[in-house]
Amino acid sequence: MDALELLDIISSGETSRVQFKEKLDNDKSIAAEMIAMSNSKGGRIIFGVKDKRGEISGLGFEELQDYGSRLATIADNLIKPSIFICTEVVSVSDKKVLVIDIEEGMNKPYKDSQGAIWIKQGPDKRRVTDNNEVKRLFQQSGNLSADELTVKGTDINDIDEKLFADYFREEFRQTYQEKALSFERALQVKRIMRDGEITLAGLLFFNNSPQTIKPAFTVKAVSFIGNDLSGTEYRSKPSDFKGTIPELFKQATDFCSANLHHIQKDKKDFNSKGSLEVSHTALEELIVNALIHRDYFKNAPVRILIFDNRIEIISPGVLPNSLIVDQIKYGNTVIRNNQIVTFAQHLLPYSGLGSGIKRALKEQPDIEFINDSDGEQFIVKIPRPERVVKKNNDFNS
Repeated sequence: MDALELLDIISSGETSRVQFKEKLDNDKSIAAEMIAMSNSKGGRIIFGVKDKRGEISGLGFEELQDYGSRLATIADNLIKPSIFICTEVVSVSDKKVLVIDIEEGMNKPYKDSQGAIWIKQGPDKRRVTDNNEVKRLFQQSGNLSADELTVKGTDINDIDEKLFADYFREEFRQTYQEKALSFERALQVKRIMRDGEITLAGLLFFNNSPQTIKPAFTVKAVSFIGNDLSGTEYRSKPSDFKGTIPELFKQATDFCSANLHHIQKDKKDFNSKGSLEVSHTALEELIVNALIHRDYFKNAPVRILIFDNRIEIISPGVLPNSLIVDQIKYGNTVIRNNQIVTFAQHLLPYSGLGSGIKRALKEQPDIEFINDSDGEQFIVKIPRPERVVKKNNDFNS
C-alpha cells in the first residue's frame, strides 16, 4: 500500500472493514476487533491514526517493533482458533503508520480467551449472544447445516407417510417396502429422522403443514400498484403461502403467472396461448433457488414483490462461504442446504448442477442480483418490459 492509497482509505472514515487506532493500549480490546473482522468479512486496523478525527499521529520506531510483536501474540494466544495477520508499515510525509490486514476466517466462529464471539456491525463490533447467529457462523465455515439439524419435539408422526413414500419411489424406482425397509428405517437411511426426531429438511418436504411447527418459513407475496415498497395500494396481497417446499414453489409460480401479463404470440389467432411477459423458465429457476438456497437459520419468509416496473424475489441470508455475484453467474455454487438439495432434485425442477442462474440469465439477461450484506438478504430483480410498465401507468392514470 502506498501513501496515496492509505490517505484515500483514511479520508473515507471508519467502516465495518476499516478501524483506526492511535495506540495499541489494550490487547483484549484489539483481540475482540480482530475476532469481529474474522467472523465477518475481514478488514484492516490502522495504528497511528486518531479514530475520532482520522488525523495521522504516527508511531515511533520502538512502537512499530513492539506492536508487531504484540499483535502476533494476540493473533496466536488471545484468539481461538488462532488467525493469520499481515502487517505493513506505510510512510505518510514524515509519519509512519502500521496497517494490519485480517482476512475473513474459514473456521468461524472465532472467540476470545473468555469464549466470547464478536462480529462487526457497521464500524462498531458487538458480542454475539443469539444461538441462531452462532449457528450461522458455523454454517459459513461449512461445519453446520440448518436443514440437517433435528427439530425439537418432532417424531415419526410428523412425517406424512404417503409424501415420503412417493418421494422414495421417485428416487429409487422401488418402494421402501420392496427395499425391505420399515417406514422408520427408511426415514433413518435417508437421514430424515435421527435420534427419534425429524430434520428440518424432512419437515419442510414431508410434513403436511410445516408452518405449524416452523411458522416463519412461508412465502409472502404482494403485487403493488406503482414502484415503491412503501406504497399502500396493491392489486393482489394473498395470505402467506404455506405448505411443503414443492407446494410453496407452486403457489409462488401461480401467483406470478396470475399477476404478470401474458403477451399474445399469434396476433391472428385470438385463442393462441400468450407467453409470460418475462421468461417463465427464469422465473421458475429463481423461485426454486430462493426456496432451496435461503438461510434457514434466519426465521424470515421468502418474499415475492411485483411492481409496475420490476419483480423482486428476496430470500433470507447472503451468499454463503464468501461467494460473490459474479461467481454464481458463471455456475459456481456452494451448497448451503445439502439435504434440501437432495430432495429438490427429485421433487422440483432443479438439477443441483449450479446451472440454474446461468440458465435464467440466458433466458432473461437483464436480471440483477444483489448480495445485501447489511440487510442479510439476497435480492433478485427482474425488469418488466417497458410496454407493460406504460400499460400499467396508463391504466392507473
